[in-house]
Amino acid sequence: MSSSLLLPDIELAPGRPPLLDIKWDGDPAHWTAEHRGALHAVVAEHGSLLVRGLDLDEPTVTEAVFRRLTDALMADREPFAPRRSYADGVYSSSKWPPNQQMCMHHELSYALEFPGLLLFACLEAPEAGGATAVADSTAVLEALPRELVERFAREGWLLTRTYNDEIGASVAEAFGTDDRDAVERYCRTHAIEFAWQDDGSLRTRQRRSAVVRHPVSGRRCWFNQIAFLNEWTMDPEVREYLVDVYGSDGLPFNTRFGNGDPVGEDVVRTINEVYEAHTLREPWRSGDLLLIDNIRTAHSREPFEGPREVLAALGNPVRLTDCAPTTEVRAV
Repeated sequence: MSSSLLLPDIELAPGRPPLLDIKWDGDPAHWTAEHRGALHAVVAEHGSLLVRGLDLDEPTVTEAVFRRLTDALMADREPFAPRRSYADGVYSSSKWPPNQQMCMHHELSYALEFPGLLLFACLEAPEAGGATAVADSTAVLEALPRELVERFAREGWLLTRTYNDEIGASVAEAFGTDDRDAVERYCRTHAIEFAWQDDGSLRTRQRRSAVVRHPVSGRRCWFNQIAFLNEWTMDPEVREYLVDVYGSDGLPFNTRFGNGDPVGEDVVRTINEVYEAHTLREPWRSGDLLLIDNIRTAHSREPFEGPREVLAALGNPVRLTDCAPTTEVRAV
């Protein structure tokens, strides 16, 4: 089916992502393979698409659907939280406390290579909450204070991380190995400054561009995790505990301006308020499939109650250097 024939079936409603509700009782992988071009065309136009009616209910079928919709699936490297691996390139959603918000972000926006397409499949919808919401990064960029955007475009943003075995992703989970030589090679290759601490933990710093251009459309996009991975987005009690235990320089992750200046609570609040003003959300139903253009569209995960099983895949890798970064890619 061509995209022109599929497009009229897309439901566009204020406050929620584009929705395609289909009637299909056959093989979901067959349907997605047949409609791959049309689905990609919708995502290119709108930034995301929720497909309802495929009745995805188990990992093997979901993996087949993911592979029909992508040219290649990426391994998850440098994640901020651990995931369960179902198959090569197919993961659980990030392990994050269900009562805490995962704020808007772009997957692996701090890496030199990141997915161009995100795929999510809901095998079990929660009793309440838990939506994977989306926001248009070009609209967010235009709505943010101009002077803030100009500073981040000029300086970039800085991600600092402390890896340990107690909170967040461990060294082995983030780098696929705990061999120090291999980790150090990875860091050097990927413009990450690193330092091993006396207690065996690893601290890293990496500067990345906060604004990029979409490699296909050329759109300027607010593409980063400045607010989500900042200390002021944490639950206040969690932040207080972590600072007390690890110190302000030992947080599992934090963000700064590209020159090293702290990002203030007011800046984080402003970014998150703009995200919220542009958020589209639709509660998951079991069996749903969600496609997201990872560069054009930010996503979040809202707090939830009850069991929730959502599978994720990182598809169609894109290199930062192909996105006209405004900040030089280098270790700090």
